[in-house]
Amino acid sequence: MSDDAVKQAQEAAAVAAEAAKQLQAQAQAAIKAAEEAAALAKAAAEQAAGEQAADVPAAAAADAGLDTPQTATRRAEAKKAAPATSDGPLDTEHIDAIRAGYAFEGPALEMGALVNGEAMPDVPVRIPIAMTNRHGLVAGATGTGKTRTLQVLAEQLSTAGVAVFAADIKGDLSGVATPGESSEKLLKRTDGIGQQWTPATFPTEFFSLGGVGRGVPIRATISGFGPLLLSKVLGLNDTQESSLGLVFHYANTNNLALLDLEDLRAVLAYLVSDEGKGELEGLGGLSKATVGVILRELITFADQGADVFFGEPEIDTAEFLRTAPDGRGIISLLEVPGVADKPALYSTFLMWLLADLFTDLPEVGDLDKPKLVFFFDEAHLLFKDASKDFLAQITQTVRLIRSKGVGVFFVTQTPKDVPGDVLAQLGSRVQHQLRAFTPDDAKALRATVSTYPKSGYDLEETLTVLGTGEAIVTVMNEKGAPSPVAWTRLRAPQASMSPSPDASIDASVAASPLLAKYGTGLDRESAHEILTKKLADAAAKVDAEAAAAAKADADAEYAKMQAKIQADAAKADKKAQAEYDRLMKQTSSSSRSRARKSPEKSALEEVLGSRTTQTILKQVITGIFGMAKRK
Repeated sequence: MSDDAVKQAQEAAAVAAEAAKQLQAQAQAAIKAAEEAAALAKAAAEQAAGEQAADVPAAAAADAGLDTPQTATRRAEAKKAAPATSDGPLDTEHIDAIRAGYAFEGPALEMGALVNGEAMPDVPVRIPIAMTNRHGLVAGATGTGKTRTLQVLAEQLSTAGVAVFAADIKGDLSGVATPGESSEKLLKRTDGIGQQWTPATFPTEFFSLGGVGRGVPIRATISGFGPLLLSKVLGLNDTQESSLGLVFHYANTNNLALLDLEDLRAVLAYLVSDEGKGELEGLGGLSKATVGVILRELITFADQGADVFFGEPEIDTAEFLRTAPDGRGIISLLEVPGVADKPALYSTFLMWLLADLFTDLPEVGDLDKPKLVFFFDEAHLLFKDASKDFLAQITQTVRLIRSKGVGVFFVTQTPKDVPGDVLAQLGSRVQHQLRAFTPDDAKALRATVSTYPKSGYDLEETLTVLGTGEAIVTVMNEKGAPSPVAWTRLRAPQASMSPSPDASIDASVAASPLLAKYGTGLDRESAHEILTKKLADAAAKVDAEAAAAAKADADAEYAKMQAKIQADAAKADKKAQAEYDRLMKQTSSSSRSRARKSPEKSALEEVLGSRTTQTILKQVITGIFGMAKRK
């Protein structure tokens, strides 16, 4: 078969599959319409009991889904008799099951009221406080009310004496420190779900990453951050991550404190230098190329402003478990609008905080209420491009941290943003509206529906028609079983739904007792200073050895030159002496000849024979031959 024929066959199969899918959808819609018609017919039949048989055609019309004056009248009467079931997807049996499913004995967080056409204030939807350490998920498209849901949960947890930690990316959550403002629209909504709304404020502590933005600075040391989290935020591959782990091992073994990025850069540079490359013999060593990649990523990381996030004093995560003097839990808000363009850094820092809590807190088992509930906003950033080791660490932390008295709520757009192993551990689910504008959206919608227990809803349709501030809720009940799925109109926050004024936040930060403890950074001796001194000492030693060797060479060369000079001088003296002797011999011979003629010495003989003349002649002869002796 040719490629064109295969392609045509595939296209035909795809068209047929789509047609079958549409037919299936139509069939499901028809079945649903028939079920609704049957329910209406049943209600009408109950109301029409005892009426004349002449009304049977009208009942048949109702069964067929047709509207006649008689069926319209009976439908109105049925609505009066059973207002909870006429406009909504749930019948009385489902409603009773939901009412019973959320009737907890212990303290609970009030989420809102069941919606079945209209809100039903007599059917509250709640989360047992004791189950909030079994973790949860708040999901939904942008603008559907996730932040307000987070605020409602945080306010009620604080009131119950549970500390809360949450990141405030857009600044909206800062309103928990400011009382809310009443309005006719707000009160109409709250009255409709049975909420007795009053304005309130909640004890709030503002934090910032390394002092960027408003809040008490949160810092972490590089050692405390660890190689796994740092590899994730730097985007390293498996080989580079392994190499970074080796660097941390070396630093820890050799008491090189890694406090900031400068320390880490110093250790990396040292281990591939001539002085340090032998330090890792037997441990696999480091590739210069790998170290080069890590150093370049660290430079980029620092350019993004990360330098200020690492250092001392490192925050004690126990600060996030505090309660106010009145017994309410303190809401710790990490104000991060200044780092909103650094999502990997933000999400990884939150994971560090969670991991540090897991390491420091003791085992406490199941408590009546958690010590802390940690809200992980924009959770999809945490899992994006994460390595297997990193995901394994997250999964383990989430699985085990509940026994330390900490609950974790992930806040994101769709459940598929959270890995299955993590999603399986989230006991409470608050799903806001999802949109299905694209094939990917539709796929995400179907995946979300598949994660919910069986219910009386067509969730694939319901999730696309939820209003703002409404959600599909299921939680873990006091026995550890999932509660019935409930379409819920959520409560309104009591604090402001707008950001607190900047001046108010600044005043709160200035009055914080933590500012004196963490406000000013420290710079003690660490790996950078130790290695810099070590390299300087090594360089000084090398310089001293080189200088000594150079001096020895110079001394040897000087001695050699002196010996040559002395040898040349001796040779010159010898030659001069020989010449002098020759001249003297010649002069003496001439003098003897003249002496035979005249016994008296001439004036010339007397001059030549004098000691002074001999000295002068010797100097002249020596100068002629260029061999003056050097003293």
